[in-house]
Amino acid sequence: MPRRRRVSANDDSTRACSKRARTTVVSSRKSSKLASHHSPLSAFSSKQCITWFHEYTNADEDVIGPEGMEKFCEDIGVEPENIVMLVLAWKLDAKQMGFFTLPEWLKGFSEILCDSVEKVQGKLEYLRSILNDPVQFKSIYRYAFDFARVST
Repeated sequence: MPRRRRVSANDDSTRACSKRARTTVVSSRKSSKLASHHSPLSAFSSKQCITWFHEYTNADEDVIGPEGMEKFCEDIGVEPENIVMLVLAWKLDAKQMGFFTLPEWLKGFSEILCDSVEKVQGKLEYLRSILNDPVQFKSIYRYAFDFARVST
């Protein structure tokens, strides 16, 4: 049986400091998680999402058309023909190519918690990564096929 190491007074204070340090690190991690959870970037606002939607529509319309879509793509930094726009249309469950309705916009963006350009830009890699999942890729492929067929 191995011998137990003798504990000196110095070791006790080291352990106490170490424990305090660990507690401080753990509590600071918890508080930073709480702070990031409640940060303005993580909160979703339906009201802000609706206001954002109307930046791309003509007065009193609840549909973003081709001109608004072009401005939206420019704002988020994505070409209209980029595959991420197809994934986004799939996420919003858009019924017509080149158009987003207010209900589609609200439903889709509330699911991915985006109510601003900055938040969508932060989700672009996530939207691209969806294509790497075979099940979701198949769903997007079917959606694109039906989307193109109905729109032509």
